[in-house]
Amino acid sequence: MLKHSTFTIERQYPATPEQVFSAFADPAKKRRWFAGGEGTEVLEFEMDFRVGGTVRSRFRMGASTPLPGVEITNDTTYLDIVPHQRIILAYTMSIGGTPFSASLATIEFRPADKGTTLLFTEQGAFLENSDGPERREQGWQKLLERLAQELQNAR
Repeated sequence: MLKHSTFTIERQYPATPEQVFSAFADPAKKRRWFAGGEGTEVLEFEMDFRVGGTVRSRFRMGASTPLPGVEITNDTTYLDIVPHQRIILAYTMSIGGTPFSASLATIEFRPADKGTTLLFTEQGAFLENSDGPERREQGWQKLLERLAQELQNAR
């Protein structure tokens, strides 16, 4: 059964908006925090960061994940980019070639006293056999924590 959901995550980073934005814009940086982790095997990662550009990532889930051995594909299209301020993208996710969700996401980068406030908002349609909105939000929480580690390592 189809389920719609919207969630927003707010994170503070002790880095400038330019530095945080760069972690989304630079393919090498994004691959480190977005595509790998937890023993997950990256099978494909291609990124063209521009309006109309795409990201394709394909990976096999690691043994410590809820879906060990499962191959997942994420296909993203960038809809709007304002350097150091926001990124709007649309993405679909598939398991073994079968789509299970489609989402619109907005990432905002706001200057803060001690760095940057990042606002991540996702509006999703979750199809049958999907991870669902709760698990998707948890997944983004983990990814944004990995982004924090990427920014800390870049110092």
